[in-house]
Amino acid sequence: MKTLVIIIHPNLESSLINRLWLEALKKHPDKYTLHDLHQQYPDEKIDIAREQQLLEAHDKIIFQFPFYWFNCPPFFKKWLDEVLTHGWAYGKGSGYRLAGKKIALGITAGIRENDYSANGRYQYTLRELTAPFEVTFNYVRADYRFFFAFYGAEHNPETATVEENAREYLTFIDHL
Repeated sequence: MKTLVIIIHPNLESSLINRLWLEALKKHPDKYTLHDLHQQYPDEKIDIAREQQLLEAHDKIIFQFPFYWFNCPPFFKKWLDEVLTHGWAYGKGSGYRLAGKKIALGITAGIRENDYSANGRYQYTLRELTAPFEVTFNYVRADYRFFFAFYGAEHNPETATVEENAREYLTFIDHL
């Protein structure tokens, strides 16, 4: 079964890393279903039933987004609030439709990795800062698998480093 990659980037054209990750994913249409939320919903009016059907049709789900202001883009939070509904994603009735599905994050961070540490500039690791995602996906009984990250996007990374990272990203997804 294909892996669903949900891309949440408000300005994908301006993102070197997310764009290259997307280009690498597009080379394998037999393996990945790509779903760009901003392209699909430019007005941010989410078709909840469609989103839920997409999720149900895939066993592995990746949320790919830039990490800024120590969080996800606001549209991703809105998507979580609207799509993970009571009675579908959790709670009584027909809930827990994501139970057992492997879920992970693909994160691009502008900040260098060593700045995300107890002794670093921001005093918290990226894993600590993404804990709400872990709690959310565990709450809906999904099989949360943490994240894959590119650090230092703001610091003009070398093309070879970015291309190698894109290959590593696909390997990460394939081995979930």
